[in-house]
Amino acid sequence: MAEHSAVKGCMVIKPYGYSIWERMQQTLDKMFKDTGHENAYFPLFVPKSFLEKEEGHAEGFAKECAVVTHHRLMVDPDNPGKLMVDPKSKLEEELIVRPTSEAIIWNTYKGWIQSYRDLPILINQWANVVRWEMRTRLFLRTAEFLWQEGHTAHATSAEAIEETEKMLGVYADFAENTMAIPVIKGIKTPNERFAGALETYCIEALMQDGKALQAGTSHFLGQNFAKAFEVKYITKENKQEFVWATSWGVSTRLMGALIMTHSDDQGLVLPPRLAPVQVVIVPIYKTDEEFKATVTKANEIATELKALGIRVKVDDDDKYKPGWKFAEYEFKGVPVRLAIGPRDLANNNVELARRDTKTKEVISVNGLSAHIQQLMEEIQTSLFNKAKAFRDSSIREVNSYEEFKTALEKGGFISAHWDGTAETEEKIKVETKATIRCIPLDNPKENGACILTGKPSTQRVLFAIAY
Repeated sequence: MAEHSAVKGCMVIKPYGYSIWERMQQTLDKMFKDTGHENAYFPLFVPKSFLEKEEGHAEGFAKECAVVTHHRLMVDPDNPGKLMVDPKSKLEEELIVRPTSEAIIWNTYKGWIQSYRDLPILINQWANVVRWEMRTRLFLRTAEFLWQEGHTAHATSAEAIEETEKMLGVYADFAENTMAIPVIKGIKTPNERFAGALETYCIEALMQDGKALQAGTSHFLGQNFAKAFEVKYITKENKQEFVWATSWGVSTRLMGALIMTHSDDQGLVLPPRLAPVQVVIVPIYKTDEEFKATVTKANEIATELKALGIRVKVDDDDKYKPGWKFAEYEFKGVPVRLAIGPRDLANNNVELARRDTKTKEVISVNGLSAHIQQLMEEIQTSLFNKAKAFRDSSIREVNSYEEFKTALEKGGFISAHWDGTAETEEKIKVETKATIRCIPLDNPKENGACILTGKPSTQRVLFAIAY
């Protein structure tokens, strides 16, 4: 799916991996447009002064920024054949390679917004960003990654909060119904908020190794960026007000979530809604006559499946043996494999193998297409239910710090009381490496005592060790 590139910390997404990302893009893009959003594109470079305008934003991203200081190279006069930075090409103002686009977008919105008639602005951008990570990992944390970032402008706080929560719901819907990954919707603590946000909403997922992964975030930015960039509008009452803002995004980190939620030691396990190939048909033959007969039947089946909207491939490549092909498509996570040989032809059957359960059955060609169409939904649901059962069984309630540390060794989410202070949160993080992943949106009120300080608490929060 991907490999490390010659540029440290960056990755090459290979065709098969990128085809999965494309399916994610296509599905999310439709969901965004169905909720009234439009796509646009903004510059890769952000003037340093723009990033500095919102203090919390600047502080939050300063250590991750790649900075452009010059705009030209020249041949080194002392070493022909080598290039050096042309000292005469120093930029008047340094440019930041975007770690996120709030600054450049809100500077642009200043020219787009004058009146309440110009609101809301509902924009999404598909782009790449750069955050100079010291320790990188394919898909999960790379110096450059692909993502989408929504940036919206509203007339009121209520509208902006509604947008923030709506887009969190879109992400949760996508994660659960397309990726088959159960998620918990919640709010981040002030320590874990997006830099420059008043509130950060998130979806948190649990991987098979018991570690948590933040799968998406939606931020209520209040008026912070509007004030930083002087973005005001004239109300219906002819008064000037600052605009209210949101931003929200998911990235190629979702590819990591997909792999770690469903896959096994034999390779990928892909939910049908994201699989580039949902069904592969492998003809089995020894003679030219058998080749022609099995491939003809395979193509007939493929035509029927394609008519139902199923993505199917007939692998009639004679360079590889059937056993190699079986292993290859298992490795790639193709949900269903059909094998058809001379004996199958004689009996009007095929062998059907499921990737998720690794079960095989011989089934009649009659009614096969309808069966596979139903099977796609069954596999999708089965993968979600399996992941949800694991997640639910990995949420542990604790009431003391000793219980907390013991539970951490088992992995998963830990539901515990916290006194609400940043100091306690940071001390637990330093001592155990566990962070508060979120305060669940559906949290019941429950009086208790903080596991560390014993101070009063009115609800539990979810801790975990995370990627």
